[in-house]
Amino acid sequence: MKPKFVVTGGAGFIGSAVVRALLAEGADRVAVVDNLSSGYLANLEQVQDRVETHVADIRDYDELLDIFTGARFVWHLAAIPSVPRSIADPLPSHDVNINGTFSVLRAAHDAKVERVVYAASSSAYGDTLVLPKIETMTPHPKSPYALQKLVGEYYCNLFTENFGLETVALRFFNVYGPRQDPSSAYSGILSLFMKHLLARTSPTLFGDGNQSRDFTYVEDVAALCLKAARTPGVAGRMYNAGNGGRYTLNEIWAMLQQMEGVSLPPHYGPPRAGDVRDSQADTTAAVTELGHAPRFTMEQGLRETLAWYRNAMV
Repeated sequence: MKPKFVVTGGAGFIGSAVVRALLAEGADRVAVVDNLSSGYLANLEQVQDRVETHVADIRDYDELLDIFTGARFVWHLAAIPSVPRSIADPLPSHDVNINGTFSVLRAAHDAKVERVVYAASSSAYGDTLVLPKIETMTPHPKSPYALQKLVGEYYCNLFTENFGLETVALRFFNVYGPRQDPSSAYSGILSLFMKHLLARTSPTLFGDGNQSRDFTYVEDVAALCLKAARTPGVAGRMYNAGNGGRYTLNEIWAMLQQMEGVSLPPHYGPPRAGDVRDSQADTTAAVTELGHAPRFTMEQGLRETLAWYRNAMV
């Protein structure tokens, strides 16, 4: 029997967390679609006997149709997820993030999947001055990546309205936690912080370090992904998938130094093109309509993440 649940990008940082959450809730087996360009099978090592892995490209409609047939829910997390990378070389991310998402939605519709949960991005809001960001705001994407993820939202809504495929889009806000890859210049900032902290080196912050983010622990995001698939009456909607808080990069680095009892003043470089200055989620809709209930405070999440990186880097 084929798995009822499919996660694209399921070998990635967030995708593998969704896979583990599904298995922890009792799923017999989960299918993963990943081309391993940024995901790692090691992220699934602890649950590999309960995962059906397909090394496949989301732009391949025929292969997706075969994998999706018989599935109830699809979580679409596969992407090239980097603002600066999309500016340096916009064509690959356009192809994967827009054409790949269209392929996923088309295959899900034709395979009669019940619902697709789509990983959207808070970068779609851009630099609107009002905080926190609320779903009714007009988007102002500042980068190709932000625009690409916004187009994916629009496609989700169109597939719901025109073709009857249920979709829910979740705008992720700076997700962090174990298994986030710190090896690239395009890596998430907190994974780079962990790498520098344990190596006892100073990170470079682009700008003055006072840009703020709604950092959200990966297990809280995974839990919301499951709720978005199962909550009735919300097809075609988009929700903020944040924590509702706001911390500057300087504040986070200071917290980590205090945890480790070290003093490593950061370096500062010029701001990066396309970066948003401040970001914070209004989570009212996700809390009231999806039952979003983040469990991890910023300090708890940082300690859990630091402990994982300490063990992983031994």
